[in-house]
Amino acid sequence: MSEKMTGAHIMCEALVREGVEVIFGIPGGAIMPFYYAMYEYRDKFRHILCRHEQGAGHAAEGYARATGRVGVCVATSGPGATNLVTPIADAWMDSTPLVAITGQVSSLVVGKDAFQETDITGITMPITKHNYLVKRIDDIPYVMKEAFYLASTGRPGPVLVDITKDAQQARTVPNWDIKLALPGYKPTLQGNRKQIRAAVELLTGAQKPLIMAGNGVIMAGATEELRTFAERTGIPVITTLHGLGAFPEDHPLSIGMPGMHGWVHVNRAIQECDVLINIGGRFDDRVTGKASTFAPNARVIHVDIDPSEIGKNVRTEVPIVGDAKLVLQALIEEMPPREATAWMQHIRQLQATHQHKQQYLNRPDTNQLMPHDVYAALNRTLKERGNYRVITDVGQHQMWAAQLIDWSRPRSHITSGGSGTMGFAVPAALGAAIACPDETIWVICGDGGFQMTNQELATIVQEGITNIKIAIINNGYLGMVRQWQELFEDRRYSHTLLSGPDFARLAEAYGVCGMTVETVDGVEPAIEAAYNHKGTVVIDFRVEREVNVFPMVPQGKSIGDMIEQQPTANPTA
Repeated sequence: MSEKMTGAHIMCEALVREGVEVIFGIPGGAIMPFYYAMYEYRDKFRHILCRHEQGAGHAAEGYARATGRVGVCVATSGPGATNLVTPIADAWMDSTPLVAITGQVSSLVVGKDAFQETDITGITMPITKHNYLVKRIDDIPYVMKEAFYLASTGRPGPVLVDITKDAQQARTVPNWDIKLALPGYKPTLQGNRKQIRAAVELLTGAQKPLIMAGNGVIMAGATEELRTFAERTGIPVITTLHGLGAFPEDHPLSIGMPGMHGWVHVNRAIQECDVLINIGGRFDDRVTGKASTFAPNARVIHVDIDPSEIGKNVRTEVPIVGDAKLVLQALIEEMPPREATAWMQHIRQLQATHQHKQQYLNRPDTNQLMPHDVYAALNRTLKERGNYRVITDVGQHQMWAAQLIDWSRPRSHITSGGSGTMGFAVPAALGAAIACPDETIWVICGDGGFQMTNQELATIVQEGITNIKIAIINNGYLGMVRQWQELFEDRRYSHTLLSGPDFARLAEAYGVCGMTVETVDGVEPAIEAAYNHKGTVVIDFRVEREVNVFPMVPQGKSIGDMIEQQPTANPTA
């Protein structure tokens, strides 16, 4: 291109060159030149007008998590930019590739408290892989290319590009002959062979080995390699909350999810194992419990593309920095086949000893709709129909979904993990639905989280999206907080009782189908009706109000010290 272009047009052209197909945002003063230019690019990429910048950020996250591609969100300066902070932090914690583009006041008044000026690069510095304040139009092509490269390579994450209004309005002939210069940024992809052989030696000699698969397996596209490795070695596989779907749960070697609300037999196996190989997980506190007591007998192998995660929380004997797919391929080459041992039989015996205590297997004799009734029916339907993604919000319903739905394929389970952001699910489902128009996108959320971002129903309707079905597990509380208050704070229910509207009527006011279910007999017909309805559906499942999530590890305790069922007396914290 030899003609002069505005900075805003260069921004649009850069998005096209990066293969961007959809962006989520809201216009405003400092980003208006970009929106002016975008009008000429409306046939090149799709813009989704959200109702809140937080919704735009979570929608971009949902798009990225469903596809593995970079999600893009846009906001103006000041409050528009600060409203993106929550989804940026969420993407940071969950390693989601995201580019957030914000407008900034003119460079002539930066630092002078101009109208809608906020130092968004300063605010987001701790929660981005990198961020930029662009004041010169000539820097835009390079910065945009570098931003997408950083967001999508190594350990993925969010990158912020803040561009002043005058840089968007200026004109120049862009230079697209760009070579990235990042001498300090060289992600290691191939694992060190010496370390890989050390890992193989440990695993070969192990009597009670375990594989822990995290989100890194999914992001690396390494699910087939994980399955091959597990089957070659006969080692049982644990999947973390973000690793759900990395290994099919109906596989004989799958034993379930660990951690605070993981299964008792899984946590007991961790405490007994002699070698633990963690592939693509970061040993966060919800997995480890009290870190000093985690896997006390295990020699730990940790595979992660981010070297800063290795040894950060759990002492590691064999560190392997690299891409999960490539490291697994190398492990498969080096690892001799192993015979199945009594170890798996022991784990299954632990499961038989403890699993029957769980409330989902012991339904009380009541006509009241229980949360587990909803999950059982939804799980049956998902398995029968297939072709779905499930987006969960944060709270009790999130943990029940992780426990009670049979996850079998990658990217079918999308949730907010590290940041635990209530309000994530509805806008994230918007992004996933656009990314996967031929799949049914199920949202599972609580009545609290739904009330935080349900305005994005208007976006869903305006965009003509028909493949979203929303299940609200409505117990009239901020349920997980109430559970902690019950178990550890002497039932002092301080500000957790939650009122709400008639969600079915609210849905209808937005122009989508709404249903209310209060009995067990109504669950399956409602789910079937949602599938048959050619449009978005909201189902308000009014469940028993004080059902708790078990098993549970009290905060600060070892994962070996789990509360398995409703105690007769409240345990002490």
